[in-house]
Amino acid sequence: MKNNLSRRDFLKLSGALSAGLMGLPYLKLFPSDQTNAFGGKNILVIVFDAFSARHISTHGYKRETTPNISRLAERAIVYHNHHAGGNFTTPGTSSLLTGLLPWRTRAFALQIPVIESLADKSIFHSFQDYHRVAYSHNPAAVTLLNQFSSGLNQIIPLERFLLNSDETIKRLFTQDSETALVAWTRTIKNTDGHVYSLFLSSLYEQYQKEKFAPWAGRFPRGMPSVYDNNYFTLEMVIDWLGSKASDFPRPFLGYFHFIPPHDPYGTRVDFVDAFLNDGFKSTQKDDDADFYGGPSQDKMPEWRQRYDEFILYVDSEFGRLFDQLEKSGILDDTWVILTSDHGEHLERGIAGHLTPVLYEPVIHIPLMIFEPGRSTRTDIYTPTSAVDLFPTLLHLADKPIPDGLEGLVLPPFSNEILTSERSIYAVQSWHSTANEPMTEITLAQIKGNHKLMYFTGYEELKGKERIELYNLAEDPEELNNLFSDRSDIGKTLLDELKAKLFEMNKPYL
Repeated sequence: MKNNLSRRDFLKLSGALSAGLMGLPYLKLFPSDQTNAFGGKNILVIVFDAFSARHISTHGYKRETTPNISRLAERAIVYHNHHAGGNFTTPGTSSLLTGLLPWRTRAFALQIPVIESLADKSIFHSFQDYHRVAYSHNPAAVTLLNQFSSGLNQIIPLERFLLNSDETIKRLFTQDSETALVAWTRTIKNTDGHVYSLFLSSLYEQYQKEKFAPWAGRFPRGMPSVYDNNYFTLEMVIDWLGSKASDFPRPFLGYFHFIPPHDPYGTRVDFVDAFLNDGFKSTQKDDDADFYGGPSQDKMPEWRQRYDEFILYVDSEFGRLFDQLEKSGILDDTWVILTSDHGEHLERGIAGHLTPVLYEPVIHIPLMIFEPGRSTRTDIYTPTSAVDLFPTLLHLADKPIPDGLEGLVLPPFSNEILTSERSIYAVQSWHSTANEPMTEITLAQIKGNHKLMYFTGYEELKGKERIELYNLAEDPEELNNLFSDRSDIGKTLLDELKAKLFEMNKPYL
């Protein structure tokens, strides 16, 4: 019999729950199918959330943020001009997992799934003869993994690698989980300085301090967390993956989506102030005329420094994971993919990635492919997209590529050379819904050296369009808008972009 508690029952029991929740057993969402599959090499996809290629020293950033990744890149295929499908987790991850851009997945807003017709069309569904296992710290990515669960043998629950969690509350109050979480937060957690119960809140706070005391010194800026104070360390899941990957049934497809270096930028003590007073100066850019709203210009260097130091933590843990996997011997027959779902914006008065702008820091992401047995480096400068990963992995596994994917097989694996005539797109349409045309939208189109950004429908623009054109080869910082001066190129790209937008909107008009 299903037991669902009411809101009133919840408030009565919250005191008892605060002391007992953390002892509840680990629960699997989907049991692992232990049937072994044969043939093909393993595939391990590692995603670090909000990891901008523009802040990676391997890609030329002036701070040495990624010494371990740079070391390992000497054995990898390194993609220098790779772009996300969107500017935050939902559109970015849906593009990566489906080979389709957000205007096709219709996954526009935070924690929104893809349209139902794509629920069985993910990358996991194309590897039925593989053991498919996935984990993410990020609830928005978990939404998509749950939607694609029919294509997975095992989803490791988010709370498996949290030091504490609100997930048990959601399980206890399945019919009213959102209200229950609000009540729990306001009654117990005191995250915003206002609580209904000072007594319960103080007990919970003391409990938290005692539980996390061993970790506090290692993360002096605050521990990495998911929503309020659901804490974790990257070391926990890295240690688990490094030791357990060898036990996965072979061949396997693993997808592990870690939230660092996403904000808040709580790096480990080893890296705190690593770049303090290092003399680094970023290119100064004026506040965005329409969409500024982050920290003031005098605060932006501090935010950038903290983000860069959090990347050092990511780099250290990825290096440690790679070394563990190599020591175990699993890399002899495993492809390792390192990438991100989107980047991070820390300039022009805009911080983070939930922004209408699609400048390079927020959509230019890393992609490195580590091939079993490879000992040399290959650098790819052709523009590529997150939607290319799905067909590429199918190609490497000698599997058919479904019709309709927007991605192409990446070089150097494809016989078809990707040329400058191909357009790479990124989509931002936060307020659009699945069944309506996109009206408030930002589109970025990269073709050869040129990048066009098109904004329309925003209240801030007062009914006008905003159009920007850059030559990324000559102006990688996107300082000189060429749209007026190069109207020939600009108009050609704009006409193509608007035609594409009309094509994507047509089914919903």
